[in-house]
Amino acid sequence: MPRWRSALAPLLAGFVGAATLLLAPPAQAAPSDADLAYRWAPVHYQDSSANYYTADYLAPVDYDGDWNALNNWDNLDAHTAGLTGNAYYSVAETPTHWYLTYAFFHPRDWKDHPLNLFSHENDMEGQLEVVRKDGSEYGTLQAVVTLAHDNFYSYVPPGSPFTDGRENIDGSVVMQDHDGAPHPTSFQEARGHGAYAWDGGGFPGGDGIVYRPSRTGGSVPTGGNDRDARYGLTDLTTADSLWGRRNNTETYASWGAFRGDNGKDNSARAPWSWDDKTDGGDLQAGAIATDPAYLISQYFDNTGDLSLTYLRNPYRG
Repeated sequence: MPRWRSALAPLLAGFVGAATLLLAPPAQAAPSDADLAYRWAPVHYQDSSANYYTADYLAPVDYDGDWNALNNWDNLDAHTAGLTGNAYYSVAETPTHWYLTYAFFHPRDWKDHPLNLFSHENDMEGQLEVVRKDGSEYGTLQAVVTLAHDNFYSYVPPGSPFTDGRENIDGSVVMQDHDGAPHPTSFQEARGHGAYAWDGGGFPGGDGIVYRPSRTGGSVPTGGNDRDARYGLTDLTTADSLWGRRNNTETYASWGAFRGDNGKDNSARAPWSWDDKTDGGDLQAGAIATDPAYLISQYFDNTGDLSLTYLRNPYRG
């Protein structure tokens, strides 16, 4: 090769490399936790009881202006203006997935019984969503696991590769457009508030509230049959939220158990204490939030290269 070509070769290579960098599309910035939570927040179908529908409204734990969990049952009638739709969320991340927890709070888990048998003060149930990081901004939803009382239920959206694992898949996730994107849908019972995937049908008895996620905060429903209510999203991992207050005895009676003295004492649980008591001893209480990657690897098969290594997890370390 002539000497002049040999001398120009490194310069040409550098020019081509620089041009390639200039022409390449910018790297996709990782979305914030708040944006992720909003993108995948479910359209939420809340069944309501005609006998006492305000007790079925979604609410913040401090809806009555304080964090004392022992007065949430008693303050319900006097603080209905504080029953603004709300969902608590948290985000854990591995190299392959995001794990989004959504927790819905009600001041009462109640039954139509004069002695409050089977009822308890405070109630928190909800779901875990599994989102594959596929190179797009918000990834692809692959699975949902819900908590209904003391059992977890597994669901997959159309197109998910996940199959039955240790647990059988209980149904499909119905997707619904909201704010220009498909969102999963969810359902909670009246009174007891067990959480499931919505099946696409109506409400038992005809009355119910449809909550849609909002970036600007929640609304108080207009009644027990409001089909256009809103709920806001609250990060539960901040210092002044549920996880940050995890050792505060004003709110909790023990690890992850809300204080409550109406009906069965101290029965409502925060996500880091949610448990399915029949899914195996290796899945300890709270694993749905504290170790969601392992739980999903056991609940489902055909999960591909699902990683068990956390880049971050607010409940660990």
